[in-house]
Amino acid sequence: MSRIPPSHHHHRTVDPGQDRFIYSDSSVLHGSPPIIRTRAQLSLEENLQGSSHPHPHPPGAQSQSQSQARSGQLSSNKFRDTKPRLLLMGLRRSGKSSISSVVFHKMPPTETLFLESTTRIQKDSIHSFMDFQVWDFPGQLEYLEPSFDLEDIFGSLGALVWVIDAQDDYLEAVSRLNRTILLVQQYYPHINIEVFIHKVDGLSEEYRSDTFQDIVQLISDELSDAGYENAPVHYYLTSIYDYSVFEAFSKVIQKLIPQLSTLENLINILANNSGMEKTYLFDVLSKIYIASDTRPVDMACYEMCSDYIDVIVDVSELYSWDHPERKPKGPQVPEAESHVILHDKSMIHLMEMNKYLCLVSVIKNADAKDKKGLIDMNCRTFQTALNDVFSRNWEQEL
Repeated sequence: MSRIPPSHHHHRTVDPGQDRFIYSDSSVLHGSPPIIRTRAQLSLEENLQGSSHPHPHPPGAQSQSQSQARSGQLSSNKFRDTKPRLLLMGLRRSGKSSISSVVFHKMPPTETLFLESTTRIQKDSIHSFMDFQVWDFPGQLEYLEPSFDLEDIFGSLGALVWVIDAQDDYLEAVSRLNRTILLVQQYYPHINIEVFIHKVDGLSEEYRSDTFQDIVQLISDELSDAGYENAPVHYYLTSIYDYSVFEAFSKVIQKLIPQLSTLENLINILANNSGMEKTYLFDVLSKIYIASDTRPVDMACYEMCSDYIDVIVDVSELYSWDHPERKPKGPQVPEAESHVILHDKSMIHLMEMNKYLCLVSVIKNADAKDKKGLIDMNCRTFQTALNDVFSRNWEQEL
């Protein structure tokens, strides 16, 4: 594997900015909203509580997991004790902070109009089914200068997400992206390069398609001229005003999951045996789906399933307060489960899989409501298999 040659220059490290940590202390489906802590708050809590988290490696020490992260896909133990990094990059005002705020902080899209331009690196540590970091890079940061330490920026990187404003002149954005790709490919050839062609909600369907093709062609031609015929670059049309940005991030995250093919096979078996039209395994915190069956994605179906999670979470926050004086009258099932029958007799079925994940399915068979007991049993069998997949990877590390 290519390594960065040693340099006699003094390298600048990136400005740490403000670290924020987003995690679920208990299931969001049971009425517990996501908790946001700054690094200072967490440090105080860890000192008071005696945190048992492993200490980071000392400067200059590189763990085996860090070197494996250069392949773009996480090793199995990544689910537990390392944090792969997603870099959000692009020119100023391209929409990077808006994307991060909407996807990971649940900010309404209309409120992103009041966000100030990012001047320091904003780091968000997401603690969910998989711990990972999202770094929002200021557009004006000249990280390509020789004085910057590339390992500090691109080391342990899972994916580079480059945001291009489709409503603006994108020639400079394309040029800077290509320079970044050429540098990254030289030293980190297996990093996933994801291009979000953003703010397409303001474009007509025809102009949106033309812009997409033009940007793809510009990037491909420049990389081809530089000797990279088939660079690993993937493109997505995105907007914060619909679910396209969640769909795009779902695809980005899925490439980091080593168990993806196993999860898809399990979901296919469940869907085929339960008459499910489409099934998604959602991360409840972000509403990113980490896996689905292999049938083509229907955006209308995806939006409906995502909205249903919002309904369940909102209702849970209203009605799931604790009643310490109330004693259970019998065995209690801790997992959340819900279903709704739509006007066309189809069913949306939701079942909590664990603290972070839920399974949401669309069943168009009108007789599904009469077979709900069988569907629930199949989903619980899938739940057992799902948790077994993750626990096996943890046991291997032990």
